[in-house]
Amino acid sequence: MSQAEPVPLVAKNPYELRLDMGARMSEGEVRAALASGDMGFLHSYTTGSAVDGPGVRVVAWTSGCMWRCRYCHNPDTWKIGNGLPVSVPRAVEVLRKYAHGLSVMSGGFTLSGGEPLMQHRFAAKLMAAAKNMRVHTVIETNGYFGHRLTDADLANLDLVMLGIKSWGEDRHKDLTGMDLAPTLDFARRLASLGKPMWIRFVLVPGYTDDPAIAGGIADFASRLGNVERVDVLPFHQMGRFKWEALGLPYSLNDVTPPSQEALEKAVGIFRERGLTAH
Repeated sequence: MSQAEPVPLVAKNPYELRLDMGARMSEGEVRAALASGDMGFLHSYTTGSAVDGPGVRVVAWTSGCMWRCRYCHNPDTWKIGNGLPVSVPRAVEVLRKYAHGLSVMSGGFTLSGGEPLMQHRFAAKLMAAAKNMRVHTVIETNGYFGHRLTDADLANLDLVMLGIKSWGEDRHKDLTGMDLAPTLDFARRLASLGKPMWIRFVLVPGYTDDPAIAGGIADFASRLGNVERVDVLPFHQMGRFKWEALGLPYSLNDVTPPSQEALEKAVGIFRERGLTAH
């Protein structure tokens, strides 16, 4: 788009491919923005979501992620520079437009990604502003950088949606490229603070459908005491076109979504441990 046609913050849908929106910023400018939190890098906002927390929600999708999940449906959010540089006031102004409606619909604001805690200062400022508007706040994260948030930052979060991708260090690293331990440490910290948490687990045939994986996550979650819900999400191929467009090698071309029977079996494993699961 030309300078006369600024990139809209509200996307048509969360699968919209967006590239190089922050390419004009130097590495020094990016680092300064991340350090201060006065500016963030957003893929987009989407409105009307009913799957990213309680009620109807506005979701801001950040750019930047250090994980390389094999099933990622938004690999364009891996790179910070693909995101649109957005000041805190501008980001808040978009949210303000929907604040009243979100309250009426018992919804709120969710910050997702990418991995929002790669921009933890921006995330903290955005969440504080949302709370000042009396908007319900959620962050969806893999938890790897959870230690970057202070207890005061966490106080501005009503709910944390934590993605636990697999169980067992080797399996987790093969699936995501990263260690599992920091995610579990963050979950334990949230439990110690009594912070409500939902767990999100993606069921991928051939990768995460071994009952021992759901069982390990379920055993861990059931001991925490703050897990309100577990969402078992079926793998899908809706983001495959992005891998192709970006020239990235995609290892799941031949993987099909799990059957309803497989989903019900996984959900049952969590319910057997006394957890609310869907």
